[in-house]
Amino acid sequence: MTEGGVVIDIEELASSIENNISDDLYMPKECCIFKTPKILSRHNQKAYIPNAFSIGPFHHRDQNLKQTEKIKFKYLKNLLSRAQSPETRLRDFIKEISEIEKEARGYYAGLRDYDDSKEFVKMLVIDGCFLIQLFRRDAERQLIEQPPQKEDDHDPVFSMSCIPQFLYHDLILLENQIPWIVLEKLFNMTKEDCNDSKSLVRLAIEFFSNMFSSAPTNIDEGLITRNKTRHILDLLRNWLISPLCQERKIQDSAWQTFPSATEIKEAGIKFKKLEKAKSILDIRFQNGVLEIPNLLIQETTETIFRNLISLEQCCPDYQPIITCYAIVLDNLINTTEDVRILSKKEIIDCWLNPGDATQFFSKLYLDAFVKKFYYLDLCQDVNEYRKKRCPKWRAAYVHNYFGTPWAIASQVVAAVVLILTFLQTLFSIIK
Repeated sequence: MTEGGVVIDIEELASSIENNISDDLYMPKECCIFKTPKILSRHNQKAYIPNAFSIGPFHHRDQNLKQTEKIKFKYLKNLLSRAQSPETRLRDFIKEISEIEKEARGYYAGLRDYDDSKEFVKMLVIDGCFLIQLFRRDAERQLIEQPPQKEDDHDPVFSMSCIPQFLYHDLILLENQIPWIVLEKLFNMTKEDCNDSKSLVRLAIEFFSNMFSSAPTNIDEGLITRNKTRHILDLLRNWLISPLCQERKIQDSAWQTFPSATEIKEAGIKFKKLEKAKSILDIRFQNGVLEIPNLLIQETTETIFRNLISLEQCCPDYQPIITCYAIVLDNLINTTEDVRILSKKEIIDCWLNPGDATQFFSKLYLDAFVKKFYYLDLCQDVNEYRKKRCPKWRAAYVHNYFGTPWAIASQVVAAVVLILTFLQTLFSIIK
């Protein structure tokens, strides 16, 4: 056929299109590990890319990350050394992971470069063994009364202060994950060798326990495991949202504006750090008091929130609860004065420059979309309270006349003079 003098081979063109049509182009329902879309990652690409450790297939062939492969093999060797027959144990690992290879592949989107089953299984075994041994090592180090294991000498991770910091960043990246079923399989196969007293869920969460808050860690395994765990990032999200899912439901509504910390204070609302919070997401408002759990803002905070938001935005069965939290915090913190107010109440522990902290949350959810809002009732209650005049006047009076020691002293003197004048007038009338 010709069109404008150009010959078009219909069969060849149709065949070309048909070759590009495949199931790989669509994300299966069970798919939950993928590269972050450019529309989200463009705002800070470093927050989605590993610094030192590749976990899973997407960055496995990155030459900049090859140096740390030696650390993985050392941890694998240490794990095997605890078995009665290390050679047999390694072969058992390969056999068991081979049996779930197809299921594990289903967790990934766009996995075209790993058609070789042997290479894929090898990667899962090495990375999986490294992670469970890492979590066990971390737990052993926390037991002060327990003498160090023989293999702890010259530990390649914990003997260098920078390596754990790299891991805190690299292990929470959405595109740097392996399926939880792989970790669970390897962990269960080595429980007898390692005499585990803790579950894999607890070991993993305790490794990241200081990532979100300076407050003591609250771990309810029953609630966390109620939803199927898909990978480490998904586990951390379940840890945050599970304690609250039974108490508060996400609502079909666009998000509403929330006042800044300065505006809330001027409205007469008091801030209070929520003690023994179930989660950092557990924000409460009652009787003019806004209770917010402690939040730690540090180097890895932006990374974890960006990847959690990416997970919620791209997986259809995830509710945007973390995204809603980021929206509320962005509204709450607009200026360095907002940071100062919240820091004074120990609601936030900011390890960043206060100026950087004000911009922190505003950048997190750029290009993210929310059609259901988790904090709708909270926003409505706070905004309704702000419309009341009495609390606002009371707050303004306290700020203007009791804001400094000299102002307080002048008010006390004025009160004393007023009382003495009243008494003098009263005695004159009596006489």
